[in-house]
Amino acid sequence: MAPPQANSGDDNDATAGEQSKLSPSGLPIREIPGGYGIPFFSPLRDRLDYYYFQGADEFFRSRVARHGGATVLRVNMPPGPFLTGDSRVIALLDARSFRVLLDDSRVDKADTLDGTFMPSLALFGGHRPLAFLDAADPRHAKIKRVVIGLAAARMHHVAPAFRAAFAAMFDAVDAGLDAGPGAVVEFNKLNMRFMLDFTCAALFGGTPPSKAMGDAAVTKALKWLIFQLHPLASKVVKPWPLEDLLLHTFRLPPFLVRHEYAELTAYFAAAAAAVLDDAEKNHPGIPRDELLHNLVFVAIFNAYGGFKIFLPHIVKWLARAGPELHAKLASEVRAAVPAGGEITISAVEKKMPLVKSMVWEALRMNPPVEFQYGRARRDMVVESHDAAYEVRKGELLFGYQPLATRDERVFDRAGEFVPDRFVATGAGGGASRLLEHVVWSNGAETGTPSEGNKQCPGKDMVVAVGRLMVAEMFRRYDTFAADVEELPLEPVVTFTSLTHAAAAAAGGARLRRRGV
Repeated sequence: MAPPQANSGDDNDATAGEQSKLSPSGLPIREIPGGYGIPFFSPLRDRLDYYYFQGADEFFRSRVARHGGATVLRVNMPPGPFLTGDSRVIALLDARSFRVLLDDSRVDKADTLDGTFMPSLALFGGHRPLAFLDAADPRHAKIKRVVIGLAAARMHHVAPAFRAAFAAMFDAVDAGLDAGPGAVVEFNKLNMRFMLDFTCAALFGGTPPSKAMGDAAVTKALKWLIFQLHPLASKVVKPWPLEDLLLHTFRLPPFLVRHEYAELTAYFAAAAAAVLDDAEKNHPGIPRDELLHNLVFVAIFNAYGGFKIFLPHIVKWLARAGPELHAKLASEVRAAVPAGGEITISAVEKKMPLVKSMVWEALRMNPPVEFQYGRARRDMVVESHDAAYEVRKGELLFGYQPLATRDERVFDRAGEFVPDRFVATGAGGGASRLLEHVVWSNGAETGTPSEGNKQCPGKDMVVAVGRLMVAEMFRRYDTFAADVEELPLEPVVTFTSLTHAAAAAAGGARLRRRGV
């Protein structure tokens, strides 16, 4: 075939056309596959598939398969009618395309925390919390500066506060298993109870909620969370058609939780008084009332809500791993902390590589918040591993972390829990590079939260608590067994046996076991 003539205008146009179909990195630019179907009916059908007929993972995997393996797709996201006026999103389902959502110069995250649904501001005292502000909003920097400072200033309180909470929690577990033959103990209920007190002790000190508000403190906090998140919940009410009608069709009226929220706000006004006073003095420009409601949100939604989901996943993976991993963790923890000594964050950081890796792996497999959303700031090209796609300004991008962080193009045995995956292999080693793709905190694990980005300001505290959980558990116990029931929000973990670490030294296993 003769080469095209250099002076052929038509051929030059054709060549330019072909080049224009390549992304800056040389990937072919394709039309985004998928679609949104018939208004109202298709979003409703997709909601039922997502929550009841397929589940989240299969919902996305089936659509990836339907479109030839493409991992950037147009889909409808719940809750849909009547709660959402527009269910349309562009789903990013691989590690490479997902990273667009971590670039605050490319996406606007105003009011996108819960995706296509925005809770009533009446649930937050009429204020828009930090998590709903875009990084470019001037209020974002002012409020986040206070929250970052709070997290840093209180970091040294985390280990002692957690030690106390863990001891109380597992004293209750031990007592429950001692109740008689066949006794079992559900971890989730105790986690909900004790972690609220821990969160407030770690962040503010002073009187814990259980003392200030009584045993109903947890119930008040959970009710407030439910009123925010009910459109995104599933499999909590039976039968499912009733649940779909109650939780996914209409907004629960905020006045029904007004009394509980007022009590929570009054508690935090006292508990966080020193933080509020300092902010008035050193961070002018944030009304005291607005900051108070932000601190309520940070403590209950971000911190307590995160621990409520995150810690059961850690125990789940430990339970499934079994005695071999337990023995390795126990050996590492006990070698790092002398008998009778206290576990510190520094000791975990410097001397417990397997504990650290195991927690990062749990965050990779089950990020506490599975979704990330952002609206395109401008027309742009989003790249997956194999293709590129044009996105228009204003389109809503959605990332599903459990697929992005289990991307087989990034992680070996991506769908498996590998406890030592992130054990350091030296400076710049493969394990360190993989941490760039652990993005549970709305940023890379190698990144740092700042006033100008949307990365979780409590990132380091969350990781520290996970590590302390593992370390405290295997200083106290040699091994344990538990049943696990997977549910959409968090697994239900039920302890069936625990073997105390002092068993051998005492001359016989101090064993609590179902049926013994």
